Amino acid sequence: MKPIRILLADDHVMVREGTRRILERQEDLTVVGEAGDGAETVELAQQTRPDVILMDISMPVMNGIDATRKVKEICPRTAVLVLTAYDDDQYVFAILEAGAAGYLLKNARSSELIDAVRRVWAGESVLHPSVARKVLRRLAGPTEQPDDVEGLTPRELEVLQLAGQGLSNREIAQRLAISEPTVKKHLQHVYRTLGVSSRTAAIARLCS
Repeated sequence: MKPIRILLADDHVMVREGTRRILERQEDLTVVGEAGDGAETVELAQQTRPDVILMDISMPVMNGIDATRKVKEICPRTAVLVLTAYDDDQYVFAILEAGAAGYLLKNARSSELIDAVRRVWAGESVLHPSVARKVLRRLAGPTEQPDDVEGLTPRELEVLQLAGQGLSNREIAQRLAISEPTVKKHLQHVYRTLGVSSRTAAIARLCS
């Protein structure tokens, strides 16, 4: 198999260097570029077409939220994995709605980062536990759901809520006693109904 091609986006050189060393110890991961601001990230994404972008939120010129939105417009198949020091609600839900596939904090272990890269590349969502708790509280809250959610079936909502807990497709299938292809089919219909392209964007839409 070809290695997963990764673009690093962080305005701190030492962070990028350390992250590169961690990732490139793995035979199936390779770093194809580094960007120090959001605008450069968008430009390099268009040039290199990476499989995964590790995206910080707080960057000069263009922040990670706007950069994620633009990347998903020009490279819809690229998975954006947030790696940041911030877990404020305003950042979490904004960047998930922009199309990020996962959200990790910089205190994550190396093994968690490597696993998260592989999972978002495979089409799954990954949420740091503190972020997952925020999502669960919002899902359980009394906020009024968007009108387009009415187009989802009870099973599709159930699948989406389990995805919001950070469960993989396999874990959702086991929890609901259905097959993985059925889980994927439910999620694909959710994406079409909500007009989004990822599980995390769908979750953010449900939480809005």
